[in-house]
Amino acid sequence: MQEVLQTYITEYLFSFILVFTRVGSAIMIMPGIGDSFVSSNVRLHFAVAMSIVVAPILTLYLPPIPTSSVGFVALIVTEAVIGLFIGTIMRIMMSSLETAGVIISMQSGFANANIFNPVAGGQGSLIGAFLSMLGVVFIFVTNMHHFLIATIFESYKLFPTDFNLIDNAGDLSDAIATTVNTAFVTGVKLSAPFMAMGLLMYLGFGVLGRLLPQIQVFFLALPVQILISLITLSLVFSTIVLFWIEEFGEIIMQMLAP
Repeated sequence: MQEVLQTYITEYLFSFILVFTRVGSAIMIMPGIGDSFVSSNVRLHFAVAMSIVVAPILTLYLPPIPTSSVGFVALIVTEAVIGLFIGTIMRIMMSSLETAGVIISMQSGFANANIFNPVAGGQGSLIGAFLSMLGVVFIFVTNMHHFLIATIFESYKLFPTDFNLIDNAGDLSDAIATTVNTAFVTGVKLSAPFMAMGLLMYLGFGVLGRLLPQIQVFFLALPVQILISLITLSLVFSTIVLFWIEEFGEIIMQMLAP
């Protein structure tokens, strides 16, 4: 009986360590739960709790206990890299909001108004910080965080524990590059109304400056630019976030869903 219990404990501990390595690596950097304003202790406790719950379920996807320490270390490294890859894909899509915010700030006259962006963990544009925080709120409001957590566990079908990192390093790099491209394109799409508004406004004030050279176009244009930009933002910011949350879900499904 003691031998059976010892074997069970050993196998469960091995399963927990592997699951925790992947889950913890992903949760530490995923949007929402893994943001910098969330305490590291909270993220650690959440990852441990989730790993304890799902480790028995994921035992079917785990390999037998390696007979050598080298094999065990190789499994740990593989699980950590896969977890970081999953979290990075999710985090990159959050950067599309910051990209849109930077473009909108430049078109709105707020290019020099930088504040601390808690989502990005550093200085950022005023509009970018607003959109980033709004994006985190929508992740929880729409229960997208349930989908993100479920994606981590579903990744065992796409990235089994015997996943060869060396042979598939190119595919992982291509996936990250594709996600970066998609995030940038999404950010440009989100800021498209402001780019069109800025172009029309600059053309109008350029014509006005040619017709009435005595008018100080800069002092007249800046307040009008800020006013029109704020009105435009109040009209389209809900559409911006809804479009982003849809693109966010689609890229996660394409990159991580089995």
